[in-house]
Amino acid sequence: MENYIGETAALATAFCWSFTSIFFTIASKKLGSLRVNFIRLVLATLLLIGVHLLVFGTALPIEVERYRWFWLGLSGFIGLVIGDSLLFKAFSMIGARVSMLLMSLVPIMSTMLAWLMLGELLSLIEIAAIVLTVAGIAWVVAERNTGNDLPHGSGYIWGILFGLGGAVGQSIALITAKKGMIGLFSPLSSNLIRMFTAAFIFMLITLIRERSLKTLFFWSVKSVRLPLIGGSVFGPFIGVWLSLIAIKYANVGIASTLMALPPIFLIPLSYWIFHEKISWRSLSGTLLVFLGVSFIFLT
Repeated sequence: MENYIGETAALATAFCWSFTSIFFTIASKKLGSLRVNFIRLVLATLLLIGVHLLVFGTALPIEVERYRWFWLGLSGFIGLVIGDSLLFKAFSMIGARVSMLLMSLVPIMSTMLAWLMLGELLSLIEIAAIVLTVAGIAWVVAERNTGNDLPHGSGYIWGILFGLGGAVGQSIALITAKKGMIGLFSPLSSNLIRMFTAAFIFMLITLIRERSLKTLFFWSVKSVRLPLIGGSVFGPFIGVWLSLIAIKYANVGIASTLMALPPIFLIPLSYWIFHEKISWRSLSGTLLVFLGVSFIFLT
């Protein structure tokens, strides 16, 4: 599996993010998405500092080249602050289904940006595999359900724009992160730089808006403590760490395609946890995704 380090890390990322979405959905219903976003960044940064101290003996990789701090910090700002905030806003305006459908555009955007900015070229088989996988994801996510996440009112267009902005932010964040990891540089240090930058910026924004960091006091609410820990560990701590390994050792287009699989992984998880029914459309979309992923590994 040494030849598939990046692809395997991308699949593991998607698996982690599937659990993250469940944990943060529970926490967001009680605290709100912005509070959860801020707290998860702080928790993940503290966890990463602890691990970085154990592995490298320093709390922060301060002595690394400045260009790495620039590109990775920019990646954290665009992806974790702007991109995620736009996505959370889209969730509240047009619902999870349409938002996730827009996020399925990330692999296509990332592939184009990687070609333009990094010179990454894919074979026709790899492009076909990406298209097949994205089509399967979109087919599953676009299925209408009886929930309350359907868009309403004139905010629909703004919600679409926020969702597209979130997708663009995630795509640019992947490219800038890969530029910051050029050469022999640790994905752990890279993740810490991205997370630290995002948490610091979010802290400044919170101080400007609320004149205090009282948002962190919600950590003491016992009913959300476990979901916040679980979401932070599986998401910005382990999940984002794995995602950086993925884009370091695999083409951005392929890595981002595999990392877009949470809607597929959530099908059995939702069945086991929330007892949701599995439709024939979900099964057929999963089959398309399985074929696409198989082609990616076979090439």
